Amino acid sequence: MATTSAASATSGSSGTSSSISANTDRMQSLGVQDFTKMLVAELKNQDPMEPMKNSDMLQQISQIRAISSSDQLSTTLQSVLLGQNVATAGNLIGRSVTGLDGNGERVNGKVSSVSISSGSAVLNVGSSTIDLKNVTQISPASGG
Repeated sequence: MATTSAASATSGSSGTSSSISANTDRMQSLGVQDFTKMLVAELKNQDPMEPMKNSDMLQQISQIRAISSSDQLSTTLQSVLLGQNVATAGNLIGRSVTGLDGNGERVNGKVSSVSISSGSAVLNVGSSTIDLKNVTQISPASGG
């Protein structure tokens, strides 16, 4: 909080806005272990004459569990999405596609194989690669 008020005192409203954004970014990067450490620190440093209520502690533990569950769900959904993209890309093997390669150049040709690069399904077309999301046209496989 001292950072926010110091920033707002020295740089006006734009400083406050950037400081709040920085604090928000830091809060979003906190994990379950960080919250657990804060809870333990809070318990160690609480006023013995006014200890934390059981309901407050249970609420904080529930929040920690919710964050953990959300993280696990996010990871699972990312894995499912990658699997679906690889399956979709795999169905394009042998078909002609048009799309943009990593340099923004238009590529047209037959998909020879599929690979995963940086967590995305990539179509191998000749000596070029096209990220699945950059495919602009799919043509039926030529008869043979």
